[in-house]
Amino acid sequence: MGRPGRSITLSLSEQDKAHLEALADEFGMIWGDRPNVSELVKAIASRKLVIAPNHNWTMERVHILNRARTALVDVGEIEIAVAIAQLLLERSELTIPLRAEIEQFTNQPTLSWRLEVERYIHRHQPFCLSYQDAAGRVWQFTIRYAEISTYEDRQYLDCWCEETEGNQDLPELMHNRCLRLDRITDAAVSPIEGKWSELATIAVELHLLRGLAFAYRSKTARDEVNEWAADLPQVRRVVRQVSNTFWLIREVLRYGQDCEVIAPEAVRDRIKQEVRSLYQQYGL
Repeated sequence: MGRPGRSITLSLSEQDKAHLEALADEFGMIWGDRPNVSELVKAIASRKLVIAPNHNWTMERVHILNRARTALVDVGEIEIAVAIAQLLLERSELTIPLRAEIEQFTNQPTLSWRLEVERYIHRHQPFCLSYQDAAGRVWQFTIRYAEISTYEDRQYLDCWCEETEGNQDLPELMHNRCLRLDRITDAAVSPIEGKWSELATIAVELHLLRGLAFAYRSKTARDEVNEWAADLPQVRRVVRQVSNTFWLIREVLRYGQDCEVIAPEAVRDRIKQEVRSLYQQYGL
């Protein structure tokens, strides 16, 4: 070692020296026509260049960041979603399909059809929505009411449509559709004549038992009744306006034996069928 604080001698193999010279050349650390390792080391010491592990992210980290990106898109934070997408594209750990998906997003991050739908909702303007799903099927809906709702951390378009074909919900709710927004990559939207309507709903009575009866708090404005049952000890009675039995059934099954659908009988029968199917699936 020479003068303290002024120079340093490094013991390197020829291969390591070549790697450092390649890095110096890559970052423009040149003296004359040759890469300058000393300038590279000074840049690292002054933190003009930052040393960090690279190409070693777990797939769990990649998927968490990508989920954050899609969640930000759902809530309209496109600029932040693009920043996360660009960060992910710098990584070598991405699978080829995921890289293609993110590159497609960065090429067209703002979904113009989504913005147009939101404008129609704000203006209470009926509209026609046409799109092609991943299976190549073309869907067209004449929508006279719509709202953007969140179910299980995903955003959906809850809407009243003239078209009922293929809807397996109860007859009273056949005009309601629930479309997952992130599965519509492109769509055609156009205004139509007519009045703005509302979602069809039915009243469903639930009884909440045991710990759930004490812990439950209304999570939706559609809970019309939330009270202790007068004739049943420690049973909470909830009456809710429901527009889609699919999501209600998922919620009820999540609560297990602490939640019972009392009425109407048609919804109670659907819960029974789900329970029968579970029994058959598990051989009970």
